Amino acid sequence: MKQVFFSLLMLAGSLVSAQEIELFNGEDLTGWTVYGTEKWYVEGGLLVCESGPDKGYGYLATNEHYKDFELTLEFQQEADGNSGVFVRSTVDGTKVSGWQVEVAPPGHDTGGVYESYGRGWLIKPEGKPDVKMGEWNTLKIRMAGDTLTSWLNGVEMVTLTDEKIGAGEGSIALQIHDGGGIRVKWRNIQLSLPQ
Repeated sequence: MKQVFFSLLMLAGSLVSAQEIELFNGEDLTGWTVYGTEKWYVEGGLLVCESGPDKGYGYLATNEHYKDFELTLEFQQEADGNSGVFVRSTVDGTKVSGWQVEVAPPGHDTGGVYESYGRGWLIKPEGKPDVKMGEWNTLKIRMAGDTLTSWLNGVEMVTLTDEKIGAGEGSIALQIHDGGGIRVKWRNIQLSLPQ
């Protein structure tokens, strides 16, 4: 019983000492940099990404780099919602180095982890609930050393331990896939950092 109490006390202490950061202020793109020619803008307090005339890849990346954290955000897909959230990533033009937690239409592995310009798919969720198209969905990503865990609407999707991810450095970046016809809304982008 004492051990359980001590564990709960430690957990509560870690939650209290975490630093909370609102990455999106609901008004503009302060704190972020746009890469590529696709559209990123604020409308009605929401962050919106949509395909531009070039129909290419586009990224919106934090100016700050984050290593270990818990990221929670909400997204709503309209039309084709092929997107993603990159972690510990760097962007050069529209070439990204890092790891993407997939955000995609139903049946396309939301919550799975893809390594761009590297090993490709590292893990896909299997037998898990899918995205609710046209509704708000909640994605949570926890980065802790070598381990990445993702949740979709409160359900754990994947856990992956990988030395290469553990060595990664970089920003958090939202993606818009190439091909055109994509539109995704984002809100409540919140980051919790260990103290």
